[in-house]
Amino acid sequence: MTAPHGTRRLCICADDYGMSAGINAAVLNLVERGRISATGCMVLRSAWKVGAQRLSTLSPLLLDAGLHLDLSHLPGRDGADRSLGRLIAACYLRTADRAWLREQVRMQLAMFEEAMGRAPSFVDGHRHVHQLPMVRDILVRELSDRYAGQPPWLRSTAPGRAVRWPQKQDLIFALGGRALRRQARQHGIPTNGRLLGVYAFDDTVPYRTRLENWAEGCADRDVLMCHPSLSRLPSDPIAEARCREYRALNAFDATAHTAGGLPVTVMPLSQIPACRAASEDSR
Repeated sequence: MTAPHGTRRLCICADDYGMSAGINAAVLNLVERGRISATGCMVLRSAWKVGAQRLSTLSPLLLDAGLHLDLSHLPGRDGADRSLGRLIAACYLRTADRAWLREQVRMQLAMFEEAMGRAPSFVDGHRHVHQLPMVRDILVRELSDRYAGQPPWLRSTAPGRAVRWPQKQDLIFALGGRALRRQARQHGIPTNGRLLGVYAFDDTVPYRTRLENWAEGCADRDVLMCHPSLSRLPSDPIAEARCREYRALNAFDATAHTAGGLPVTVMPLSQIPACRAASEDSR
């Protein structure tokens, strides 16, 4: 997949594939319509095995399928998560169970590989846990060793230039984003430009308006994350927002917009030459 010369290449990534049948269906529908170009997969969740069967048939040239590293899963409760605050505190205090973290990283990568028949195109984290101290150390080392010469890209949480909700986005980046980018660069692992799509999951501004702002303010190689679903999980705190996002994304064509005077092209980040070159430089 190639983009016309002089465009802003944007990767639109739907998180949480595998969490529920409604999320899986929304993602697949949006892929078919060309609305998104990546999805992060939760291999511990109940809808993953069935969802992987369909996802594995899609060409990596059209869709980046990645691992959405999940350190929050509560068995039997797909919409509910363990305390994020406790995990953050344990990682910053260096009291988290290092062996358990390493086991989770390796196990989830292996589960993705087994179901998809290939390595993930990228890795990020559910609730951005991939950038936390201890977690990022283990993850960067594992990706560097496991996929020597052609590592998947890592999601950077660097704040975007577009209209955003600064308090939340700056807080996310402060929880390890700068260190993750530095460690990825040291190990020859490519990253995206900036992260768009952060908001409070409220409807004070129509989601369609948010999408327009993000598309028109994007820079080349940015990632716009989203969380669409066709149905609601009763235990999911952002269930309503997911459905609003799906409706807006289904009707939204980012390529109809321009950013910095240049047309926007939606494509998988791994298919952007700059991202491939970063992987090749690590050989």
